[in-house]
Amino acid sequence: MTTAAVVRVNEVYRSIQGESTYAGMPCVFIRLRGCPLRCRYCDTAYAFHEGEAETVDDLLVRAQAMVETSRDHFEVTGGEPLAQPGATELIARLCDTGRPVLVETSGAVDIDRADRRAVRIMDLKTPGSGESRRNDWANLDRLTPQDQVKFVLTDRDDYAWMRAVVREHALEQKVAAVLASPVQAVAAGPDVAGCEGLDLRDLAEWVLADALPVRVQVQLHKLVWSPTARGV
Repeated sequence: MTTAAVVRVNEVYRSIQGESTYAGMPCVFIRLRGCPLRCRYCDTAYAFHEGEAETVDDLLVRAQAMVETSRDHFEVTGGEPLAQPGATELIARLCDTGRPVLVETSGAVDIDRADRRAVRIMDLKTPGSGESRRNDWANLDRLTPQDQVKFVLTDRDDYAWMRAVVREHALEQKVAAVLASPVQAVAAGPDVAGCEGLDLRDLAEWVLADALPVRVQVQLHKLVWSPTARGV
């Protein structure tokens, strides 16, 4: 008898996609609990400790019941979803539904734990995150042309670091999109050091001046709802 895979789930909800090339599209989000990283600006620190175990079978039923249109896609996020062994089965079975599946991952974990049918959105940690030492640089060789790479930038130094990485590795030739995000201010808390925000106009002007092949993006859901709202 096969034991059903289990994952620790923080929340499941339907909203619009806030980031990536799928921004603005309807999406069913599955946020898994736990993360081995502690980025200064983390805006989902509640996912570090909150959530209960659930079988992949039950979770799939719950997620698919939230789908309302042919345009809905799934996203598995965290925390760091790929830190959980059961996430591999979850992502593969979501891909089996035929809908697009996105996986938000820090890049500190082997991204091939996520089915290659999924769009792996790999967040390379900048020095300003406080966790850049944790990047698994072998992940750059695991990227596929449908994947996306994201940088969350805290200041000009982070931008210069991103620029060097993009140019050295010709990232725009490896993936569907390279995403540059200005960090929003986050207050210090028990698990997060806190971070000041980066002005969106500054980032846009730096990218234009350098003709850097990246897509400047904002967290769209935070413009629609409160930046601290959950389940959106």
